[in-house]
Amino acid sequence: MKISNLINAFQHSDGPPPQSLFAFFQWCLSGAGLVILVAAFFSVIVGALEVISALILGVIIDQALDAGPGAFFAQHWLALTIFILFFIGIRPGFIGISALMNSAVIGPNLYPMVLSRLHRWTMGQSVSFFDNDFAGRIAQKQMQTARAVTDVMVELVTVVAFALASIIGAVLLLTTIDWRISIILGLWLVGYIFLIRWFIPRVRKKSSARANARTMVSGQVIDTITNIKTVKLFAHADHEDRAALNAMDVFRNRAVDFGYLSAGFRFALTALAGLLPVFLIGSALLLWTNNLASAGDIAATGAIALRIAQMSNFVSFTLMGIYANIGEIEDGIRTLNRPYSLTDIKDADTLSINESRIEFKDVTFTYGRKEGGIADINLTIKPGEKLGIVGASGAGKSTLVALLLRLYECEKGAIFIDGHNIRDVGQESLRRQIGMVTQETAMFNRSARDNILYGQPGASEDQIIEATQKAEAHEFVLGLQDHKGRSGYDAFLGERGVKLSGGQRQRIALARAILKDAPILVLDEATSALDSEVEASIQRALVHVMTGKTVLAIAHRLSTISQMDRIIVLENGAIVEQGTHQELLEMDGVYARYWHRQSGAFLPSEEAAE
Repeated sequence: MKISNLINAFQHSDGPPPQSLFAFFQWCLSGAGLVILVAAFFSVIVGALEVISALILGVIIDQALDAGPGAFFAQHWLALTIFILFFIGIRPGFIGISALMNSAVIGPNLYPMVLSRLHRWTMGQSVSFFDNDFAGRIAQKQMQTARAVTDVMVELVTVVAFALASIIGAVLLLTTIDWRISIILGLWLVGYIFLIRWFIPRVRKKSSARANARTMVSGQVIDTITNIKTVKLFAHADHEDRAALNAMDVFRNRAVDFGYLSAGFRFALTALAGLLPVFLIGSALLLWTNNLASAGDIAATGAIALRIAQMSNFVSFTLMGIYANIGEIEDGIRTLNRPYSLTDIKDADTLSINESRIEFKDVTFTYGRKEGGIADINLTIKPGEKLGIVGASGAGKSTLVALLLRLYECEKGAIFIDGHNIRDVGQESLRRQIGMVTQETAMFNRSARDNILYGQPGASEDQIIEATQKAEAHEFVLGLQDHKGRSGYDAFLGERGVKLSGGQRQRIALARAILKDAPILVLDEATSALDSEVEASIQRALVHVMTGKTVLAIAHRLSTISQMDRIIVLENGAIVEQGTHQELLEMDGVYARYWHRQSGAFLPSEEAAE
């Protein structure tokens, strides 16, 4: 096995991410702890070797002074051999192993491991979680938090473990020279720790504020780019520029605050580091003048003093970076670690459908408000029945479908499919049994083949082509070509399918639904945005999609659902009429009023209907 594979970069972590910082680190890094400890062990060895280097230097100098120029090489050839082997073999070897563990094992694997865990958790959030935030901000938080966790661990292993070993070794070595020198080092360390304790919490706080401001910039910019056509159509480039600049100005101010603190920290640290060589070397010289220390002791003390003084700077900035990253991690925890608002029960069943019978029993959902949504819905849809759903905007049509898909949890009542309460089955297994085509068809910036395969990832090429032909999409797919020269089924469709017309996107969506071949099909205004000729083509394709399935079809354009087995009319979240198209016309009620007023147009708003 390659050393780079010592950590499984894509292994799962058990349970939800905790809210406390230490527990969150454990969740992120579970499965990699032993390898991290091994890497830390080699860093400790390298830190200890730094002290041993000073010790060897002092011994060599003392031996050279004792033997004199003429006899040194003859009397101390063994010490010279050890000196050479240590500096060109042992020390470089351990440094190389330590570097390999950190650069080829820890760094490249921790980031994808943490990011994949955060991404999996985020994908399990309910739709409302994503509705309440910027998509770009959520993505930025995932990457920011994963990078920060990785950087903290790499710095702890490469710098902190190394520094602790070096300092402990230095104290022990100085104690062998004179205990008073080690006390001076100890007092300096107390001052150093005090300085760190004063600055670091402030660094942590300002870093968190800077990180949050940075993600708001990302969210604002990505939101503008995602809606760039709307920006251009409304000639609002200046408005979006001001919104972006406002977010950038907040980030700049947070970054300046962090910069002032960082500069003050660096100045204080450099001044403190400069005191160490003065005190340690001065003390060694004082002991030497009283015949209490040798020239080698002075050299060893000087080497240690200079090394610790240099090390204190990069260790301090490493600690500042660690706490800055911890601030970013805490900011990420607040965004990403929210508990699921919609969960499966323990050991949830896998939904198995035989008849596709759907029942809504006393179902109420108002989005947590007093008005809106649906209230006390009782509805049974027979196996294989084609049900049309009609109502003005805001009447509750889409809410009814969203509850069936369990995108939201019923506030009251329950929904059953073939007698199974959908709360008792896994969300994934439920949605695998329901195909859906919407007005705003979601497309990935991937190939046409990949977008169609989303209905059934394991389908063969023949199955893909058959589904595309049934959706009357095969001919136009063959004519596709993207900016990189990829054509046909290999052509990329652009973000959200922007390179396709509305009718083409609908045909791709229908091909996807045909390929999925789910026993329940939901059509959410699948043709309302199309012209009459394209709609007729889509309607022909829908015949293939609906065959043998239980269908719920929402439509503003009544002509598209007039052939349904049954039609229900929603008004203010309640079913006010139901029957066939002809029966509803004969009632001369709400549906008839819509039909006579519409004349091929769209349903009015609730205010206009009233």
